[in-house]
Amino acid sequence: MSTPALTLLYDGACPLCLREVRFLSQRDARLHGDRPRLAFVDVDAAGYNPEQHGGISYRAAMGRIHAIDADGRVLTDVAVFRAAYAQIGLGWLYAPSGWPGLRQISDGLYGLWAHWRLAVTGRPSLDQLCSCRSGSEAMQDQA
Repeated sequence: MSTPALTLLYDGACPLCLREVRFLSQRDARLHGDRPRLAFVDVDAAGYNPEQHGGISYRAAMGRIHAIDADGRVLTDVAVFRAAYAQIGLGWLYAPSGWPGLRQISDGLYGLWAHWRLAVTGRPSLDQLCSCRSGSEAMQDQA
């Protein structure tokens, strides 16, 4: 299997995140068969290791969406969706979110969503989730 163009870090306990991952994965499989361009890492899984994923801590990954491209560059927020949707032939859907002026608005709106995501989906707060994790990496504020 070839190296994916983009590895998305997602919250495997979030029903909305799972729906998005399912959609992206299915579309990727339809378009690219056994050579997918997207890979997915569940940061809520017990074995999540930040060192294997760009040094992105549990806290950072649970607080905002992150992805790592094939060159090791870390993407966050709406840039992740722009890159992921481009890989599955739907880049036009998120392209306007990268335009000057609209980029700031879309990132601001995403920031609001990221802030409220856990509460909206009926999950404990980020601090509560981090306190349940063992190891100091969960409590670090890395991006």
